[in-house]
Amino acid sequence: MSASLSTRKRTALFAVCLASLMFGLEISSVPVILPTLERVLGGDFRQMQWVMNAYTIASTTVLMAAGALADRFGRRRVFLVSGLLFGASSVMCGLAGEVGVLIFARALQGMSGGALLISMLAILSHQFREGRERGKAFAAWGVVFGFGLGFGPLIGGAIVALSDWTWVFLVHGPIAVLTLLLVLASVDESRDPQARRLDLGGMLSLSLAVLGLTFYLTQAGAMGFAGGASLGVLAATASSVAVFVAVERRASHPMFDFSVLRNRGFSGALLGSMGMNFSFWPLMVYLPIYFHGVLGLGELRSGIALLAYTLPALVFPPVGERLSLHYRPGLVIPAGLFTIGIGLLLMHWGTAQAKPGLWTVLPGALIAGVGLGITNTPVTNTATGAVSPDRAGMASGLDMSARLISLAINIALMGLLLVRGVQAALQQHHAAAARPDLHRLAERIAAGDVGGDPAAAAALAHGFGWVTLYGGVSVCLLAFASLWVFGAAGVRRKARVPCVG
Repeated sequence: MSASLSTRKRTALFAVCLASLMFGLEISSVPVILPTLERVLGGDFRQMQWVMNAYTIASTTVLMAAGALADRFGRRRVFLVSGLLFGASSVMCGLAGEVGVLIFARALQGMSGGALLISMLAILSHQFREGRERGKAFAAWGVVFGFGLGFGPLIGGAIVALSDWTWVFLVHGPIAVLTLLLVLASVDESRDPQARRLDLGGMLSLSLAVLGLTFYLTQAGAMGFAGGASLGVLAATASSVAVFVAVERRASHPMFDFSVLRNRGFSGALLGSMGMNFSFWPLMVYLPIYFHGVLGLGELRSGIALLAYTLPALVFPPVGERLSLHYRPGLVIPAGLFTIGIGLLLMHWGTAQAKPGLWTVLPGALIAGVGLGITNTPVTNTATGAVSPDRAGMASGLDMSARLISLAINIALMGLLLVRGVQAALQQHHAAAARPDLHRLAERIAAGDVGGDPAAAAALAHGFGWVTLYGGVSVCLLAFASLWVFGAAGVRRKARVPCVG
């Protein structure tokens, strides 16, 4: 009986790990193929941003709703439905013949992926309840999820080099089918008899606020930042934020309980979540463009080069966990953020060199990856451990939402800075300054289309310098903010327990 149960649990864990692999790959494997998508599908720079943001915004939209639905109707059932939709939308992405269809399919993929993420965590919590067994299960899940994020660029580049871009998406079809069959055979259904009502008002208003701000950052360059349409989007975004705050303050069971922000440990960890996604992860969208347009690397070599950025983030989490055993998270988390900032500022220095190459960028990339590896585990543990067990689900949802919202907004903001930096470099040339389509030219160069022109490559490097400077400075500011929020109690060294006897 125990052997059979053990086999059943191993099968369930394998299925959940497959799902986490798919979710991670769809975040990190797509950036490296964006230049190919732009060329093959005839898209522009702003559309390429939406290929990424459609996934992250849609995931954010459903996170809280999926958790409530899974608790009420069954975690296994929500996993099966969302896994089926993830596989179908992935196939739809691979079969898309134009950018608009791909963006729509990516949104469907993000919605189903967000529901899949929440339900798989709930399944792990229910299926593995004993302490040591539970720790091993979540550790295996984290390793596989990290593998998808870390090796996604290499896998995406290799697929394009050996086949074509469609298989970056199509491969998830058969993986999803296998995952669902394993879940049907191994996962027990579970529900929460105390499941709460959906906070539809909060979810809708927050989603509209994130969508509005992202739309403004990506489209206002073409519409005019002070134009009537752009100001209307900003006004709608501000109204959505106000509605969200009002709804959450009045709701009996809000998705965002503002009182938890008074908890210094939770708020400091939340700033850590935001810091990682203000800097490290959104920059990964634009690094392949730099490798392709400035350094002349193809998709496969770009994917290999990106390993210097992502692999340290997989290797160093045990270091961050060990540091947390000796020092308070209020010291470890800001220190990790500062390390990311130093790495990005070193990359900024590398882009300003007269003859940039991999040697000028990769040292900073390695240091930034080390910083992320140190920060990630303490952030997650602190966010969920700083609140009472009955609020751990809400804390986990807020942590994940903070990450995805920060990622979506900063993909857009870094894209805006990249285009503005390229345009500023072009304006230094008198002939280019007189061109009426200068902004459109800057967007084309920012997408990596330099056409072998050294001046265009130099302009792209200049714009990328703006992006790395913003990333480095912003994460350092958030590190200071996190250090201040944690306060003195959060940075004192943990007391050693004296030996007795």
